[in-house]
Amino acid sequence: MENSRRDFIKKAVIAATGAYAGTLGMSAKSYGNIIGANDRIRVGAVGFSDRFQNTLFPCFLNHYKELNCDLIALSDLWNYRRDLGAEHIKKKIGHGIATCRNNDELYALKDLDAVIISTPDFSHALNAIEAVQNKKDVYCEKPFAETMDDAREALKAVRKSKQILQIGSQRRSGQNYQAAADFIKQGKFGNITMVELSWNVNQPGRWRRPELVSKLKEKDTDWKRFLLNRPFETFDPRIYLEYRLFWPYSSGMPGQWMSHQIDTVHWFTGLPHPRSVTANGGIYQWKDGRRNWDTTTAVFDYGPLNNKTEGFQVVFSSRMHNGDERPAEIYYSNGGELNLITNKISPQGGLTEKAAAAMGMKANLLSEVKLSAPSAAAASANTGADVLSSNHMRNWLECIRSRKEPNAPVEAGYYHSIATIMTNAAVRTGGKATFDQDRQEVIVDGKVFKY
Repeated sequence: MENSRRDFIKKAVIAATGAYAGTLGMSAKSYGNIIGANDRIRVGAVGFSDRFQNTLFPCFLNHYKELNCDLIALSDLWNYRRDLGAEHIKKKIGHGIATCRNNDELYALKDLDAVIISTPDFSHALNAIEAVQNKKDVYCEKPFAETMDDAREALKAVRKSKQILQIGSQRRSGQNYQAAADFIKQGKFGNITMVELSWNVNQPGRWRRPELVSKLKEKDTDWKRFLLNRPFETFDPRIYLEYRLFWPYSSGMPGQWMSHQIDTVHWFTGLPHPRSVTANGGIYQWKDGRRNWDTTTAVFDYGPLNNKTEGFQVVFSSRMHNGDERPAEIYYSNGGELNLITNKISPQGGLTEKAAAAMGMKANLLSEVKLSAPSAAAASANTGADVLSSNHMRNWLECIRSRKEPNAPVEAGYYHSIATIMTNAAVRTGGKATFDQDRQEVIVDGKVFKY
């Protein structure tokens, strides 16, 4: 009788719920899809940036319905972008959202589970700390940190928390990169002897926002909150909106582009950071008041790797005045190359039979191998989001539910930050940057590098 009574009450509640939904013009099924039903993951956006609007949000739209997620709030310091973002998100997602002037207001909201952070480079780590301390899971754009102080504090905060944090290093969610990592880790490639990385564009307007700059007035934002822990400067709308051009708000090329590519080196080899970095370059073409170089060449020394080799060299080169933005990542061994432009492993450049015979050695040539192509993630919206980023967003949302480690955990961000900060130290000082493992500090000429 007690079981029957419970079943009766349960059915009565379900019936009442259906009747209430009907008064709202909904079916019982559609009621199960409203915010708060069926263990929905409620996500907030920290910063309505170009990156969020053009990539991260479209990636979220690809999966949010299937994975029962929703975007319910936006925090942005600038009232213009805050209102613009609210209107854009409502149009795409079909309902209004909460708009917050800052993260204090965002984290005061009830039932917020996670945030997507796409703020200026220098603030990623600080925003991540704030999020995990408020018990929110985090998708955090790269670079994770631009100073070691910020990197160490963020690593500590994330590890101390129980939150899921995905670094926006989307290569880690690409089948071709995963296949390359497996091939190298299984020893099939042989010892890595060198890696060439490049990222070239020819875009005078890259990282420039002149139309937005003309709209921004100090009274419409919170300049003090924007600066966070950086040294005070008087209000400058270019720094606010074109931060990638201005140190110490961004390192420019190292933080934006190199951080993606150097992450694959750490991932494929298991090495956490370079032994040393030197760099050269300058502002050769775009003399528009920027502080960060438009041309960079950085040389890294890595190793030893599994005690099998003395190490290897990595060269990163980037220019903003000639190029078609086809980032190159080529790994070399004595037997050939692994080329992530063509997604092929080949005997190109390997030790031929003729060259080997001259020294009484055997030829060393890799076989031709085609890496798995990047696979399209299941999508619920035709957003045009790129495959790697879409897969990466899906991985994060799935890990929020499973509580499994995501493809790019906080350590991936911490390690690419070390390499980025070492590069920036070499750029800023003209010296050779090394890393003090005990102190977890970047060193140049015997001194800790500080901005």
